[in-house]
Amino acid sequence: MSFLKHPVFSLFATLSAIGGSTYLLREHHVYNLEEHEARMDELEGTLRGHIGVIEEALDRLEGKGTEADRGKKMDEYYGKRGRDEKQKK
Repeated sequence: MSFLKHPVFSLFATLSAIGGSTYLLREHHVYNLEEHEARMDELEGTLRGHIGVIEEALDRLEGKGTEADRGKKMDEYYGKRGRDEKQKK
């Protein structure tokens, strides 16, 4: 068991532990970022849909909206995604 006390083995073991833990933490962080982005995209779409519903209700109250227009703004806003709009610019 004298090889465990050798400085080169100790250095190699330490560097391996640090490298392995860094890799695992990075992978976990990347996974969490992707999950967060997916949740934010879903939330953005939901909010856009709600904005469309509110605008349609406002149009109906103001007398601008017709029965044929019902649901168009909600579908239009809900279908948009911020990421898609950013890529087009």
